[in-house]
Amino acid sequence: MRRAPHENVATVLVEPGRLAELELALVAHDLWVWPVATAPICVDGPRQAFQVRRRLVEAQQGRWDCAATWVPVWVSFGESWGQRDGIVTWQARKALYTVLDAFAEHLRYRRGLGGVAPLPLPRDRAS
Repeated sequence: MRRAPHENVATVLVEPGRLAELELALVAHDLWVWPVATAPICVDGPRQAFQVRRRLVEAQQGRWDCAATWVPVWVSFGESWGQRDGIVTWQARKALYTVLDAFAEHLRYRRGLGGVAPLPLPRDRAS
């Protein structure tokens, strides 16, 4: 059985007032921010965002309670990092974690990647 097409993403909770700043910092490294609530792959984005946020906050058993109202986002890797559905290189992960660590006060995330349905790159949206 073949696995459904997917792409590797980091799931991050972001303080709402810092979302735009984080997005600009990530775009400079060809890393793309997708708020779960408005991601084009979500049938019911707001509900999925609620579920993602709740799962992440509750898993930390009180350590992330400050993030209970923050914005859940997926961070995907752009074309410059190679195959989007393949193995993510250590260089790509290092670039991602370097930017995320610079915003540590304003976001929460677990190192590691998950898989979601392929997200359109900005160029794909214009087509």
